[in-house]
Amino acid sequence: MKPDKKDEVNAAHFFSHCHSHPKKPIEIYMFIDPLCPECWALEPFIKKLQIEYGRLFSLRHIVCGKLANLNLTKRRKPKTIAQSWEKIASRTGMSCDGNLWLENPISSPYRASLALKAAELQGRKAGIRFLRHLQEVVFLEKQNVSDQNVLIQIAKNVGLDVNEFERDLYSESARKALQCDYKITEEMDVHEIPSLVFFHCREEKEGLKITGLYPYETYVDILCELVGDKPKPSQVPPIEIFLKHYKFVATKEISVVYNMTDEETEREMKRLLLKQQVERVPVKYGTFWRYIGQ
Repeated sequence: MKPDKKDEVNAAHFFSHCHSHPKKPIEIYMFIDPLCPECWALEPFIKKLQIEYGRLFSLRHIVCGKLANLNLTKRRKPKTIAQSWEKIASRTGMSCDGNLWLENPISSPYRASLALKAAELQGRKAGIRFLRHLQEVVFLEKQNVSDQNVLIQIAKNVGLDVNEFERDLYSESARKALQCDYKITEEMDVHEIPSLVFFHCREEKEGLKITGLYPYETYVDILCELVGDKPKPSQVPPIEIFLKHYKFVATKEISVVYNMTDEETEREMKRLLLKQQVERVPVKYGTFWRYIGQ
């Protein structure tokens, strides 16, 4: 059965405001490393913020190469990194498998950052798709993203021009884009990740920086402070529309967006499982859900 046309219209309505637009008053710089599990754990909150307040802000990812994960293996033993990942996954609910560092360690974290910049040369949305899938491949599938073949497969899976991506991967343009991110990181005095810096685009106000993981309400409060008002959140879409849009999400992400406990989310997803709209993907910590539609 083909997807209902009404659903397609609804999806466009609910998510049209989530992407960058020059008239949005707030710009958020999100300082990350593709291999940072705390950055991965921020995903549920970013999704909720974009759905409820995406009409107010644009989001720009800045890669902080000199921080937590570049040259990891030179500074920390693989066993120590593995244990840290396990603790973060257990605490945050966003699964990441630390055994990667024992079974298939990433030899060149720099290459993952460079690949993200190469993907962004095909557009901001292309970069966002690439980053998300790269994180899934690293944290859930334990693949070594130092391997060029793995990176090319990610590009293919998210619909990039693979030939262009392969050329850009070692291009001067990608290297300059990454160096630009490093410079922004230094200029904004960012020393930890994840960090979010909120700017008002039309007022001479200093940006507000927040480092680490906080309750969702904290991010909303910062937005409201910069806007100078308490805007009403946009309506969250029906859960089927959310799943259709994002395709592959964690129980934790659904729980955060819909203000449900993980147990309530599991019950809701079992209902959709019976309707053959999703398939369950067990991971080391918790569950992911893939939308298959009916």
